[in-house]
Amino acid sequence: MNEPLSDDFGREVTGVRVSLTDRCNFDCVYCHNEGLGDTRGPMEPSENEMTADQIVRFLEVVEGYGVRKVKFTGGEPMLREDLEEIIARTPDSMEVSMTTNGTFLPGRAEALAEAGLDRVNVSQDALEPEAFAEITKSGAYDRVIEGVEAALDAGLAPVKLNMVVFEHTAGYVEGMVEHVARNDGLQLQLIEYMPELTGRPEWNIDIERVHDWLADVADRVEHREMHDRKRYFVGEGIVGDDDGDAADTEGPGGMVEIVDPVENEEFCANCGRVRVTHEGYLKGCLNRNDDLRSMGEMSREEIAETFETVVANRVPYYGEYLIETEEGDYEINDEYLATPSVAD
Repeated sequence: MNEPLSDDFGREVTGVRVSLTDRCNFDCVYCHNEGLGDTRGPMEPSENEMTADQIVRFLEVVEGYGVRKVKFTGGEPMLREDLEEIIARTPDSMEVSMTTNGTFLPGRAEALAEAGLDRVNVSQDALEPEAFAEITKSGAYDRVIEGVEAALDAGLAPVKLNMVVFEHTAGYVEGMVEHVARNDGLQLQLIEYMPELTGRPEWNIDIERVHDWLADVADRVEHREMHDRKRYFVGEGIVGDDDGDAADTEGPGGMVEIVDPVENEEFCANCGRVRVTHEGYLKGCLNRNDDLRSMGEMSREEIAETFETVVANRVPYYGEYLIETEEGDYEINDEYLATPSVAD
């Protein structure tokens, strides 16, 4: 495989996140749809969604640029009836993962694994049906639990549970940590709430409080320097029963990782992803939409040219695009305001 492309800040692009649709059967209160804002359309497929051929063509092109991982996202990617086909046609050299709300995993998880899906992240923000319904505006709690079990049964372990930490969910963090510690095959990603993408800053909480609490209860802590992330290992050597009571048997415990990019310059300085919208636009940063670039009719030549341009123009969001003031706030760096975009 060729070496990955690097931007002007020395950041290699080794992964892509491909949104397959903006449709979703949930209505989560924190949704930002891959940084585009809450743009979810009707449940019927749109003519603007990339076709399976276009998606596969994009992946085949960027494979030649050293891209080694693809994560399929949405909206809800499993609303694509051709998802299994897309995964099966993804280049064999790529690790394939997906983020889903889990409601369609029962009945499809095994076929997805057979098609080549390696890992799955399931959004699960609470363990109580009523709280789950309040956050997701859905009554699909039981179906999500079945979906997680279906993924484990299909061999997609470890299944990562994604939990956005904000005012609505902060009280459920402890229960979710205990849940993954008791259940083999599960991991937990606590994702920092991003008020700049959702427009509700009053829902924000101090993520450092969660770090401090986990540091106190964890058996051990690992620091991933590349992304400045910490992994907390909780409950090692103890397995609980179905009621949550500790049992006297040895077990692996659970791994909890906090994803906290807000005002995290080190996180941005090590970002290695390019994102693709469901309509076929490339964006170099989750937080920006002024750098969207169309791949046109998505010929191989257009894809290659656009990908090279997007990588070349990538800028760390915190530390470059936004710079810290003497007062400790962040303001836009005028140097990057005139970045040309061909999203028209």
